[in-house]
Amino acid sequence: MNAPTTDQLPVVVIGAGPVGLAAAAHLVERGLEALVLEAGPSAGTAVRDWAHVRLFSPWSEVTDPVAEKLLAPSGWTRPDGATYPTGGDWAQGYLQPLADVLGDKVRYGLTVTGVARAGRDRIVDADRDEQPFTIHVRTAGGREQRLTARAVVDASGTWSVPGPTGADGLPALGEKSAADHISYRVPDLKDHAARARYAGKRTAVIGAGASAFTALAHLADLAKDEPGTHAAWILRRGIGAGTYGGGEADQLPARGALGLRARAAVEAGHASAVTGFRTQTVERDAGRLVLIAEDGRRLDPVDEVIALTGFRPDLSFLSEVRLGLDERLQAPTALAPLIDPNVHSCGTVYPHGVNELSHPEPDIYLVGMKSYGRAPTFLAMTGYEQVRSIAAAIAGDREAAERVELTLPETGVCGGAGLYDDPDSAQSGDGGGCCAAPATLQIGTRRD
Repeated sequence: MNAPTTDQLPVVVIGAGPVGLAAAAHLVERGLEALVLEAGPSAGTAVRDWAHVRLFSPWSEVTDPVAEKLLAPSGWTRPDGATYPTGGDWAQGYLQPLADVLGDKVRYGLTVTGVARAGRDRIVDADRDEQPFTIHVRTAGGREQRLTARAVVDASGTWSVPGPTGADGLPALGEKSAADHISYRVPDLKDHAARARYAGKRTAVIGAGASAFTALAHLADLAKDEPGTHAAWILRRGIGAGTYGGGEADQLPARGALGLRARAAVEAGHASAVTGFRTQTVERDAGRLVLIAEDGRRLDPVDEVIALTGFRPDLSFLSEVRLGLDERLQAPTALAPLIDPNVHSCGTVYPHGVNELSHPEPDIYLVGMKSYGRAPTFLAMTGYEQVRSIAAAIAGDREAAERVELTLPETGVCGGAGLYDDPDSAQSGDGGGCCAAPATLQIGTRRD
């Protein structure tokens, strides 16, 4: 029996999140074979980790049109487009049904451990582009497998690699040994165990984006019921006009309201802002933690730390393919100037596709939040446009691939690079200004 040609092989999509599943839907519409590999046990595994958090964007902006067409024959009913889903709503009401419709094109419990050209490491040029991709995976039971693909679309996101407390981008001294008292996620304070962890305690919240606003707002709510609950809000920069976002002037009202709630938490005394504090060391002190800044300042002891300093892409399993990445953002080279938070405001990032997402290695693409590297802002709608363009390119429809089919809504009251009082806060991914994304694949969200 003859081996299949490269064109007969599937396009492997890594990750069954919103953008990965949308990629599969677009590939199927193009008549291409898709195979989605998901490390978790269900669709939207990462989204389910923040099931308690509500998106800034309504349902009308977080579903993909082609995916909706695929869902329609199954009896799926589109949610009210004007309402705002939680992460749990998104996963249960859209992502899982979409994965179910895709059927055996989605495989769970498979972690990708390596991607390469068959028989070629990254050094070898000979016949490189003629070889299919080989994808190494590990099953939930630890067994190794090898798959082949004509193209690879990496939609694995950045959720698995949160930023550390250290202001230099590395873990602070003592951070790892204090891990039992440090969280890198917005806690669900409706959960009994989480509530007990923070109730009546002093918690340091590190970060300046929407995730930090969410944590501050909900710790303030907890403080109303649990005396002694207090947040020390650690900012690497000062407090300026854009610190709390756009407020009532924000064109995403839910996000503006969240910033106002964070401001109210500070003004009510439930949180105290510590500005210009760049964490260098975490020390233990009689069962509590003391944060020490680069300038030698010592924070009063805290019981817990919530570090919300952004996320970064896991590139370890892509070491044998030739990626063209910006040296600062770790985003595709052509895309990076368009999303650089030191330069761009929310309203100046325009829709993009295959041209901006291509690499020196043909037919491999980073999409969704992973395509943005360390940049903090990402809209689900942008990801859907990315995979529409890429599916068209893989199918050979270059005209459609290069055509823009998305008009993004205005996303806030943005003033450009001047929003960042300190460029480090933009580079570190801890938010800043109005550019905390309303419908991201990770945080950038609000909670009731």
